[in-house]
Amino acid sequence: MTKTWLGVDFGGTKVALRAETEGGEVREHAFRWRGRGLESDLTQLAAEVTRFRRPVPAGFAGIGVAMPATVGADGLVTTWPNRPEWTGLDLRRTFRTVFGDAPLRWADDGELGALGEARELGCDDLLYVGVGTGVGGGLILGGRRWPGSFELGHVVTDADGPECRCGRRGCVQASASGPATLARASSLRGAPVDFDALRDGWRAGADWAVDAVDRTCHRLAVAITGVRELLAPGTVVVGGGFAGGLPGFVDSVARHVDALARPGVTAPVVRASPLGALSTVYGAVALARL
Repeated sequence: MTKTWLGVDFGGTKVALRAETEGGEVREHAFRWRGRGLESDLTQLAAEVTRFRRPVPAGFAGIGVAMPATVGADGLVTTWPNRPEWTGLDLRRTFRTVFGDAPLRWADDGELGALGEARELGCDDLLYVGVGTGVGGGLILGGRRWPGSFELGHVVTDADGPECRCGRRGCVQASASGPATLARASSLRGAPVDFDALRDGWRAGADWAVDAVDRTCHRLAVAITGVRELLAPGTVVVGGGFAGGLPGFVDSVARHVDALARPGVTAPVVRASPLGALSTVYGAVALARL
C-alpha cells in the first residue's frame, strides 16, 4: 500500500497541510483559525485533519509539525505569543488525540524552513532567515539540522536597541521584523504606514521608506554575519512574507552582508527563497519522512 506523509505548518492566523505519497502525489490544504481560544482551535484542527485524512485509508506513515512556539523537553508549550491560549498545552497528548497513532515529530518552524529550503536546493550547509511578523531562522550543517534551539530572532544586534517582546533589548526581531520596520517607517514619515504604503514608497525611492527598510536589512546582515563567523554556512536563504513582498529586499541584505565581511573571509551567498511561503510546510513533510 502506498505510503503517505503529512506536513503541518502552524501559524498564528492559519494552518497549512501538505500530504506527499511515495509515488510523488501531493495534496495541499490551508485554513484560517476561525476564532480564539484553545478549545475552539483544537476542535477546528481535529475537524480539518479528519477531512484531509479521508482519502488516506491506511493513515499517514509519518507526521511532521512546524511549531512557531517554544516547546520544552517535556512537550509543554512554554510560549506562543501569537496564540497565548496554547501556553502550558501538552503537545504529545494533544497531538495524539488529533492525529492518531502515526509516528509524529515536531520542530521549530524556522528549523523546518531551513530543512525545506536545503532539500529544495540540494544544499548541505544553509542558514535560513524568515522575515515576517517575527524573525525566525534555522541552520543545516553537513546535511543535518542544527541539534538544539536556534533562535536567530533573539540574537542581540544592538544592546541599546528597542525592547523585544521577550523582555530584552536589541534582539534582531525587535528591529528587523515586519512590524518593527513598519513602526520605523511610520516614525520617519510622521504618519501611519501599512505594508502597501511601505512597498510603494520603497519602489519609488522615498527617503523614509528606503531608510526604514535599509535599517532592517542591515540588522539582518549583522545577525547573519555573526552566524557566519561562528558556523560558516556557505548559503543564506532569506524568505518570509515580509521579505518576499518587497522587491530588492534580499539584494539589500546581500549588499550589507558583503560590506560586513571580514578581510580574508568570504561572505556567504545570500539568495531569495525558492519556496516562498511553502518552505516550512515542505520542511514539515521532510521531517515526517525521517
